Amino acid sequence: MRSEPVVQLEGLTKRYGDKTAVDGLDLTAAPGITAVLGPNGAGKTTTVELCEGYRAADAGTVRVLGLDPRRQARELRPRLGVMLQSGGVYSGARAEEMLRHMAGLHAHPLDVPALIARLGLESCGRTSYRRLSGGQQQRLALAMAVVGRPELVFLDEPTAGLDPQARHATWDLVRELRGDGVSVILTTHHMDEAEELADDVAIIDAGRVIAQGSPEELCRGGAENTLRFTGRPGLDVASLLKALPADAEAAETTPGGYRVTGKVDPQLLATVTSWCAQHGVLPDRISVERHSLEDVFLELTGKELRG
Repeated sequence: MRSEPVVQLEGLTKRYGDKTAVDGLDLTAAPGITAVLGPNGAGKTTTVELCEGYRAADAGTVRVLGLDPRRQARELRPRLGVMLQSGGVYSGARAEEMLRHMAGLHAHPLDVPALIARLGLESCGRTSYRRLSGGQQQRLALAMAVVGRPELVFLDEPTAGLDPQARHATWDLVRELRGDGVSVILTTHHMDEAEELADDVAIIDAGRVIAQGSPEELCRGGAENTLRFTGRPGLDVASLLKALPADAEAAETTPGGYRVTGKVDPQLLATVTSWCAQHGVLPDRISVERHSLEDVFLELTGKELRG
């Protein structure tokens, strides 16, 4: 199992005329699944293209599997899988022949018929790429990216346009890749996808990484300030407040609905449940409010995440 970073970017800069798309970006991706999130124009697509070797940086360093993707492309490319939003497929090629061609370029490819079945492409094997539906084109591009058993695969919006069944099949395949030791750099505009799949999330805005960590680490702040429980209306909130730490607050926000704010930790939870027991209160529900990844993203960028 690889222990060193699969991607390491330092001071990465890319300009297009007078526009700076990537502005001194630093990013380290460990083995596993790293999701890269960012609003439109944040620089995430350019960052990924620099990692793939399709663009040259104006400044900074790029290392992918320890190699420079421009100067050492011949050595690196057999170890990579790349899924492009545009598909990267000759429009007249038939789906299955294109996939078999890709498999033939690698020493130990995945079983092509099994991969076709896994991604629901059995009915379109002899259909030309241009005649496939958008979802079929997306699934074929994914199959082409992973068929060679790469060490690292870049997936750009892998479930865009897919129905729920195909989307979950794609998630299962990505998890299996990780289980087989394949690392994944994933760009997505689906927050639930990042939360579901990623070991690590990097949020990019204005060409820089503004936050990075596991989904749990990024969302943890929302678990530290609000606890809610429901019981009978009219409980003695003043008594509850006396039992709580000095910096905590308590209120009945709706009849029978109570909110405790402050540093919500195991001790505070125990204090609330103990108070309920002493006062003969059997809460119908106790919950700790947690920020979602979308909440964190909006707080950091002030923008919605859109494809």
